[in-house]
Amino acid sequence: MGFTFASYNIHKGVGLDRRRDPERILTVIDELKADVVVLQEVDRRFGARETALPRQMLEEAHWQIAPIARRPLSIGWHGNAVLVRRDWALLQSARIDLPVLEPRGAVSVDVEAPCGTRVQVAGMHLDLSGFRRRHQVEALCTALGRPALPTIMMGDLNEWSLEKGALAAFDDHWRIVTPGPSYPSRRPVARLDRAIFSEHWTLIEAEVHHSALAARASDHLPIRAVFELDACSA
Repeated sequence: MGFTFASYNIHKGVGLDRRRDPERILTVIDELKADVVVLQEVDRRFGARETALPRQMLEEAHWQIAPIARRPLSIGWHGNAVLVRRDWALLQSARIDLPVLEPRGAVSVDVEAPCGTRVQVAGMHLDLSGFRRRHQVEALCTALGRPALPTIMMGDLNEWSLEKGALAAFDDHWRIVTPGPSYPSRRPVARLDRAIFSEHWTLIEAEVHHSALAARASDHLPIRAVFELDACSA
């Protein structure tokens, strides 16, 4: 049985045409056919931090929104949000503090797949400047520990290096997959969006989702990864 996880920096819903279009973003999310989606830049940065994806729209599309927001008009924390398919059980969620020079953070959720297996999913958006990315990865690994549950982390790491930099800070029991260039969306050259997964998983495939709509809906293309668990294969 395969489980699909996705990550998408939605740029506050603003596309390359400079229009904020939540319906367009939601259509791209639907194209991913994922069980769990982690989002970055989901809330506006100033004022009430209002979400760029209205709650009602997400709920009508049969998504559960992980309860991680601190502000009533937001759905995320430091722009990070998690959407879970309606047929999965959303068990608990947490905010993870990261060392920062600018507002950054990570979030995690525990969910239960329809087969009854519990998994942990974390979403992140790391430092743009590069001064604290390694420290942020170390803080995230400390917060999650050596995972007892099958765990996957995904997000916009803002890391241009393919092997060094912040990537070197992940513990040995984490595996890193870089699906391909995801930024900028029109002509992607930078591999900024990644998945990091625990030893419980078997990776089946990982890719950058490059549809015509995704190429203009945000400045990043989304990534998706499909995994299998032996516990769910019976």
